[in-house]
Formats: sequence, structure tokens, C-alpha cells
Amino acid sequence: MATRPIREVAEALGLPEASWIPYGRSIAKVDPTARSATLGSSPGRVVLVTGMTPGREGVGKTVTTLGLSEGLARRGVRAVACLRQPSLGPVFGIKGGGAGGGRATVEPETEVNLGLTGDIDAVTNAHNLLAALIDNHLHHGNTLGIDPATIAWPRALDVEDRTLRDIEIGGGAENGPTRRSSFVVTAASEIMAILGLARDAADLRARIERIRVGLDRRGRVLRAGDLGAAGAMAAILRHARWPNLLQSAEGSPVLVHGGPFGNLSYGTTTTASIELARRLAEVVIVEAGFGSDLGGEKFVDIVAPESGAFPSAAVLVSSLPVIHEHAPGRTGVGSLDPGLENLDQHVRNLRAFGLDPVIALNRFPTDDPAEIAAVRSFCAGLSVPIEEASGFSDGGAGMERLADATMNTLSRRQTARPIITARQPLSEQLDAVVRTCYAGDGVDLSPEAERQLADPSAFEPEHGPVCVAKTPLSLSDDPHRRGRPRGFRVHVRRWVPASGAGYTVALLGEIQTMPGLPTAPRATRITIDERGEPVGVT
Repeated sequence: MATRPIREVAEALGLPEASWIPYGRSIAKVDPTARSATLGSSPGRVVLVTGMTPGREGVGKTVTTLGLSEGLARRGVRAVACLRQPSLGPVFGIKGGGAGGGRATVEPETEVNLGLTGDIDAVTNAHNLLAALIDNHLHHGNTLGIDPATIAWPRALDVEDRTLRDIEIGGGAENGPTRRSSFVVTAASEIMAILGLARDAADLRARIERIRVGLDRRGRVLRAGDLGAAGAMAAILRHARWPNLLQSAEGSPVLVHGGPFGNLSYGTTTTASIELARRLAEVVIVEAGFGSDLGGEKFVDIVAPESGAFPSAAVLVSSLPVIHEHAPGRTGVGSLDPGLENLDQHVRNLRAFGLDPVIALNRFPTDDPAEIAAVRSFCAGLSVPIEEASGFSDGGAGMERLADATMNTLSRRQTARPIITARQPLSEQLDAVVRTCYAGDGVDLSPEAERQLADPSAFEPEHGPVCVAKTPLSLSDDPHRRGRPRGFRVHVRRWVPASGAGYTVALLGEIQTMPGLPTAPRATRITIDERGEPVGVT
């Protein structure tokens, strides 16, 4: 799809030429401290785009985010969409690309899906540098006295490979001591989380220094700073700190930056990207990964307190195909009930955060008018506005009514509020999330998770907020429990301190930090044409 030169996009935002660096014709890196020369001093208001519990191929949040930015532009509103960068894991796996679709895409779409400006590679390299320095230290005498059995830092890779979940490394005089280790997908790396939350270069380095490596033989916590790793790791990330400026299919500005998964991490773009957008636009549209129980909750409880960018409105994305996925094999209007109950819970979640949402019904050509009427009637019963969103087929023209409803919500001056605080014990925080956002009955801890909470060396003096890692396919921690499950408790397998990011991860159920490829990976459908250009990425 044709795009306008990135210079025109930057100029329309009032960005001084010295504040951005072109990366080819259609992409630019932008100084995160830049300010618009053509906008007032009031920061832009944040609209959170989240969704109901999605299907395996999503629910259409990126299409809605981009289409909404185009619809607002048609209404004369200066808006910037903020997205995460797609990981190669889903691009080559089940879900496919993460740059939208149809007439609501971020361009150049193929570049977005296949590495963009190399930020994810930088995160992978910084992560693996620390892993290499740890094992190099063990090989060359271990003067810090690291206890190899306590080393918790894995390797990282931006490709899904289940065989790397549990590995044995080292062995032999030249290869370092033998020990068990693992890989995580780069989107689950603590370095990705740190990149997203760091306020500036100094904060980036300070957070890297705090990364927990393991314990020494006396039980003292050892960190990346003890190994002298932080400086080089921060240097690798020097360009990755700058948000990437692109554009939608209709030329609306889009910032693409960071890539933490919503099921494993906090699932949204960087705070630097959001704060930059607030200095450039009246309205900032931020997509959060998966449903309001994952990316939505974490944005309000983790990201917003770090950045101060609390949402003033929320768009809750739904679709008839996904509503049907909550009752597989059933047909007719009555089959919508489990999916509508799921939608109801997500409305409740957003209201618990202090936000009355607008529901965006992501339209498909096969949608049944009778079923659309049933969804509208259900939403009327919840006293929540709903607008059909046809950004995929119609671009911004199909999103103007949603844009109007969003601006109407912004006029109410709502402000999101967290449901947990970092001062609460971890179990209390998680219990609040489970009961409020999942409608569950509580939390059960594995013996390992119980031992961790009882061990003073397991965590920092301040735990930070809890960051839940669980399946995105259910409100519970069981991906097979669709709709709105009742009478369940979640199971904490173990806790993972993320000292540099400033939170603690709760691993629920069978969630894996290194996903696996499906039976028929999308990678097998991707090739290049006679000019060497990629085909089949989207």
C-alpha cells in the first residue's frame, strides 16, 4: 500500500527535524523527549483499547486501534495510535502478523511484522549478553561465589521453539560447568519489560543493574550490576529506546515501540512512546494485549502508575466470530449467550477500573443481522454504548461513529484507577485480580510457590505489583474453560521476581514462557517473490 514520506508525517505532528532520524522512506526513530511545535502544552488524553476474551486469532484490537485513529482524523481530531511491535513468534506461529488488516493497517506492514528497526533483536542480544557473562564468570573462577543452582536468568529467542524450554548447557573443560537452563521468548524477557518502563537512559541502566541473577553461596542476592553487565547491555539498547514513527493506511501517525506479550508480561507499548504521543496529539489510542483481564488490567495496575498516563476512556473490542468461539459447535442466536456473558465480565472489569467503556463490534462480511441485533440488545441491557466498527473493509469511514462515541466518553472526564497497590502482599494482590477481573473464587499456591513466599531471599524488600502470566483464551487459568467460568480457583505454579522491571510475575496454570509452534505454522506459507520481497506474511 502506498505511503507518504515519513517526513510529511513528522511535519504534520510538528516534530522538529532534529528530533527524528529517518529509517528509510517510511519509518523514523523519534527522540522520546521531543515535543510538538504546533500543539499546546496540555497532554493528550489516553484511550485504552482492550477486548473480550479472544479467539486463537485475536478479536481485532489492532484493526480497531488503527481504524479509530483514522476515524478521529476524519473528525478533525489530532490522534496518534500506539502499538507494540509484533514478535516473530506469532508471525510464524498461530496468530500471524500484528499490523492490523484490510484498510486498517500500519504501514509498511511487512517491515512491521519482520523486524522493523531491529529493536527486538537488540533486546534479545542484551538479554543473552547477560546470560553469557554469567556463565563466563562461572568458567573463570566464580569470584562472586555464585551458586549455580540458584541462577534464574535464561536465554532469549524471538522464535517459538518448545524444545528450548528446558536445556542443559556447558560441559567439558572449555565449555563451562554443566547446569540446567532454559530459553524464554523475547517478548517475555525482563529486558523487554525494562525497555518499556524505563523513563530515560539513566533509568534504563539503573533497572538493568537491579536484575536478579541468583544467589551467592551465603544466600546474598546477586544482580547484573555485580557482574558489570549493565553498561554494555544499555549500550546495545541505545537505539531501541527511541520510538518508531510510522503511519496507518490512511496516513494517520502511529508509534510502534516495545513488544511485551500480554499473557506473559504487561502487554502494551512503551511508556516512552505513550508520553511522546501525549506531547504530539490531543488523543492517544493505546492498544493493550488480549482481554481486559490481561493487558487491560496490567495497563491500569502496572503501566499507568509508572507513567502517570491513566486512561480517560476505554474501547472494548468484540466480534460475532469470537462470541461464537465461546460456545463451539452451537448455532443460532441462543448460542451467543456464553460469549455475551464473557463480554459482560469485561464490561464489569473496565467499570471496576473506573471506566465506562464503548463496545466496538468488529464487523465481518458473514455477520448475521439478527445476531448483531441480539448483541445490541444485550449491550443496551448493560447500559453500555456499542458501535459497529468496519475499519477492516472501510478504513476510517467505517469508524467515524466509534470515534464520535469515544469523544463523547472522553468528555465525561473519567480517570482509570488501579485495583491493587504494590504495598499489598503478593497473594492479596493476586486474589484481588482473580476475584475482580476473572470472577474467580481465589488462589491456590503450589508447594514451590508457598516455599518462595516463606523464603526471605526469594523476593525483594518491596515486591512491586503482581503481573499475571496466564492463558489469554479464558478468564480462568484453563484455556478450555470458555465463556464466563464459575466456581474456579487459579493455581500459582511459581513466582518470578522481575526486580529491574519492578514487579513480580505469577505463573498460573500451564502457561509457558517459551510458546511452541502449531501443527501447521504460518511460517510454512511465507516465501519471497522473484524480486526477493516477502509474500504471505500477513
